[in-house]
Amino acid sequence: MTTERIATAQEVGKTRAFAWAVDWPGWCRGAKDRLLLPVALAGAAPRYAVVAAEAGLVFLAAPGALAPGDFELVETVEGSAGTDFGVPYTITDLDRRPVSADDADRLARLVQAAWVVLDRVVGAAPAELRKGPRGGGRDRAGIVAHCVSSDSAYAGQVGIRLKEPGPTDRPAVAAGRAAILEVLRQPSDGSPLAGRKWPVRYAARRIAWHALDHAWEIEDKSAPAG
Repeated sequence: MTTERIATAQEVGKTRAFAWAVDWPGWCRGAKDRLLLPVALAGAAPRYAVVAAEAGLVFLAAPGALAPGDFELVETVEGSAGTDFGVPYTITDLDRRPVSADDADRLARLVQAAWVVLDRVVGAAPAELRKGPRGGGRDRAGIVAHCVSSDSAYAGQVGIRLKEPGPTDRPAVAAGRAAILEVLRQPSDGSPLAGRKWPVRYAARRIAWHALDHAWEIEDKSAPAG
């Protein structure tokens, strides 16, 4: 076990649940059975270590040795139809905590790192990805287009109005990300951004989760079936 337990929160719907590390936006996993969430989080730790390193932050000394008992559940919230659809949807009390200048810089660095990891994974992936047992699932270009479209919608949630870029328009995609990061870097009292619903901490964990969820999906579907 680690010397200090990692604070986590959970969102529990009727058919699906999510857990995430409170202080590490993007380190989030879902499962149909909430009892499996600590196992899923522990399993994702080595992958998340790559994100933390990209952000220039000190992570766990041995992420591969993490065990479910290393987590401490500090908040549980009721999920919704969004949870069951497959999104960590609910804003928690912990998401509404004030954000200092140092906190904001750290959150923005982790979100930026999540995008860097996504781009790196996309660049190394084949155009066609392994499909599910029923032949479903997007290929690489479809996932990229979905991520770009989602980030455009997320920009609106933090008060940024930008025309949705084409998925291959890298300068426009980069400009949209830079605008989001500029918002996330600002200290906050925890109130919703731009009079919308999302406070800074929720925006960071939702955006980072989405980028990494699809990065790890691409990695899994690029690997040979086994």
